[in-house]
Amino acid sequence: MQAKKTSTGQVLEVADHLHSAAIHLLRRLRVRDRESGIGPSQLSALSVLVFGGPRSLGELAEAEQVRPPTMSRIVVGLEDAGLIRRHSTDDKRRFRLEPTAKGTKILQAGRRRRVDSLARALESFSPAELQQLGEAVKSIENLIRKL
Repeated sequence: MQAKKTSTGQVLEVADHLHSAAIHLLRRLRVRDRESGIGPSQLSALSVLVFGGPRSLGELAEAEQVRPPTMSRIVVGLEDAGLIRRHSTDDKRRFRLEPTAKGTKILQAGRRRRVDSLARALESFSPAELQQLGEAVKSIENLIRKL
């Protein structure tokens, strides 16, 4: 017996709904980020350093999809707040950016707030719905690896 082929229309419809749901979920959770006292672009850059490890200014700009001059301004704000520091390299013209303990703590607290918000919303789900959502999350993680 041959497996049924998925139609292009069905694939596009699911892709469109997933895209919309992901954006709405992130927007709703991002409201909790205001409690950190740091702007969204600084939080995003700090997140790259906390969860992805030290980077050069250029690597951080690339990860955040901004130009290096824009990232320079973001980095200065993070440094002034004591959330990141420059770490020298063998090449004195270059440096690595890394989060401070304070920066890591702020990021982890923000993540906890977002996860707690999600958990409160999920409390109304039945065990079967939670299992179904857990399986969908695994599928989304597999999808992310293909992008």
